[in-house]
Amino acid sequence: MTVNRQILLTENPSGKLAESHFKLSEGTVPTPKDGELLVRTRLISLDAANRAWMQGATYRAAVDAGTVMAGGSVSEVMEAKAPGFAKGDLVFADTGWQDYAAVPAKGAQKLPKMEPLSHLLSVYGIAGLTAYFGLLEVGKPKAGDTVVVSAAAGSVGTIVGQIAKIKGCTVIGIAGGAAKCKMLTDELGFDAAIDYKAEPVGKALRKAAPKGIDVYFDNVGGDILEAVLFGMNNFGRIACCGAVSQYDGAAPAHGPRGIPGLVVVKRLTMQGFIVMDYADRHDAALNELQGWVNSGKIKVKEDIMTGLENTPKALVGLLAGDNVGKRMIKVD
Repeated sequence: MTVNRQILLTENPSGKLAESHFKLSEGTVPTPKDGELLVRTRLISLDAANRAWMQGATYRAAVDAGTVMAGGSVSEVMEAKAPGFAKGDLVFADTGWQDYAAVPAKGAQKLPKMEPLSHLLSVYGIAGLTAYFGLLEVGKPKAGDTVVVSAAAGSVGTIVGQIAKIKGCTVIGIAGGAAKCKMLTDELGFDAAIDYKAEPVGKALRKAAPKGIDVYFDNVGGDILEAVLFGMNNFGRIACCGAVSQYDGAAPAHGPRGIPGLVVVKRLTMQGFIVMDYADRHDAALNELQGWVNSGKIKVKEDIMTGLENTPKALVGLLAGDNVGKRMIKVD
């Protein structure tokens, strides 16, 4: 019998996440029931949301200590006990951090076979679709607008900024470190980049966006959200995608100041969203994303690590901002 390696969450951390909160275990390969697929994981998606799931239920159930760490993956079907699927198919499913999983077929999304396979998790996966719908449907950018993106060197932020440029906007990225900021402007075409580790964000935004900010794509929340709020123009739009600054560690001493006063005075729109809200339009979005990638208008940034055993290290590093682009684990 083939061994099923699994990464278990051994305890829910009260402070910062560490590799010690996980352990590598060995289980048996599950047998799929009627309506299920037995899949083998190929690429595991790593996202800041993984950390949020440890804190309680969100748009999915919380991850309990002692269970396989939750996470989505690109997986290969090994056995299908449901119509519409066959051995060898590729699917995206909530498999968790393990070699094999039995997943409900109704929750598995069939994927096309393509090279590189990694694009199915980055630009054609949740990251790309989140960027697409969050910016275009929530942010509603118009040509000539000034768009600011936080966590701009991450999986979603790199794509948001490039789509905003395609739409004729001035784009300012906020990222941590000079190397990331240089990458944003030199490689991805951002008009400006602010290193939040090196300078006050509010002051830098006033210089980079002297006419104010029309659209803010927020991946971090916290103090950066506060700084951007004060620079928003009347009737500005804020797409609330995540709050990674508040996922890992102790709760912040205060929330972003300026709410609700600035929201009222400037008539701002702040809207949260999740990519599943637009499930019926994914195919159209993917077609457009593929066209932009093929034409060179979107450059894809990926951060691929190898080995299931390195998944905890990879997530801890992602939360610390080590990644550039979409981080994932290639399961060997």
